[in-house]
Amino acid sequence: MTVEQLAKDRQLSKTRQWEQAMHKLYINFRDYSKDALKNFDDEEIHQARVNSRKLLTLLSILDPDHSAAAELYSVFKQAQKRLGKVRDADVLIESFKERRKSAKEAGEVKTAELLKAVIKHQKDKRKEYRKKLEAELPKLAGKELDGLWEAFRSSTLEPLAAKRDVNVVMRELEVAFEQKKKTCKTLFKGAEAESQEAFDALHELRIAAKELRYTANAAAFALNQKFHAHEEIYKQIQEQLGEINDKRVWLETLNSIGRDELGVGKKTWNEFTDALRTEVLEALHHNEVVPVAEKAKSL
Repeated sequence: MTVEQLAKDRQLSKTRQWEQAMHKLYINFRDYSKDALKNFDDEEIHQARVNSRKLLTLLSILDPDHSAAAELYSVFKQAQKRLGKVRDADVLIESFKERRKSAKEAGEVKTAELLKAVIKHQKDKRKEYRKKLEAELPKLAGKELDGLWEAFRSSTLEPLAAKRDVNVVMRELEVAFEQKKKTCKTLFKGAEAESQEAFDALHELRIAAKELRYTANAAAFALNQKFHAHEEIYKQIQEQLGEINDKRVWLETLNSIGRDELGVGKKTWNEFTDALRTEVLEALHHNEVVPVAEKAKSL
């Protein structure tokens, strides 16, 4: 067998690995999307979103400027956005249901009423998100997508896979993560430790950790052994930073709704939002990813 033939066989094997991994994710995305629309089961919504996210991750590795597979990338991006709106509402509602249960058990009637109003408001918003998902997902995950997918598999995938080494991409993502971490450390050393800029930087660090986690998972078939532990490492980092981000989002959601809209008394509102701010800051100061200076407790 000639050197040229060996190289060709290796490339075919590499392409086949990419195709098998991506097609499995594609089938999962299609199946979960179809099932999700039957009764909007939160786990099926979550799995459809996760599989679209993994497909986006692999497409970004193969086609970083989104030129060769732009239309396909756009469809998965739109689907992820619609699924994400419903999923985020599901998570917030479940969290606030647990908080309401705890408030009722503690005899905190006014707080329980506030939480009931927030849950109702978010359920109404979720209805809107579900309607949009119901209208758009069948188009995004239908026959047109099948056509785009088959064209990608048959003609676009092989030349892209030939040019990209996921191990190099993984190292680039590590460098970007460390740079963002350095930015956070600098901000958290001084008076800006609890500023909007610091929280925004931490949010960017969380996104970088998520990208590393999903790359380690979705591209495991093509990664060197030294990267195989990355999924768990960055999952733990993402979860810590995600707890801070979730609480911030919930506080921002409350403020965007407003006390008047919920029909809540000023005292109850202030007590609950102050408590939530305290939770955000506690999560921030207890995170083990980036040390935070003990400064003024304000948010």
